[in-house]
Amino acid sequence: MKNRIMALVVVAVSLGGCANLTPGEQRAATGTGIGAAGGAALGALGGNAALGAGLGAAAGLAGGLLVNSWKNNEEQAYQNGYQAGQQRRY
Repeated sequence: MKNRIMALVVVAVSLGGCANLTPGEQRAATGTGIGAAGGAALGALGGNAALGAGLGAAAGLAGGLLVNSWKNNEEQAYQNGYQAGQQRRY
């Protein structure tokens, strides 16, 4: 019971620090968290949850950074198109 309470406190404190993150940092953190959880679950099935969590976190971080890059490119393309439309005169 004491371990569960301590785990909840750690999670709550960790999430409390996420309030002022940029969208890119949020995507990286989300990817890392999801990857770690999925990796831990798969690692537990294979007999080593810690290794699975570590590998899953690394893969999730990479995925989060890729999504962030994609979103940044999407936003830049939108801004370029918007500016081009503003400059065009009829």
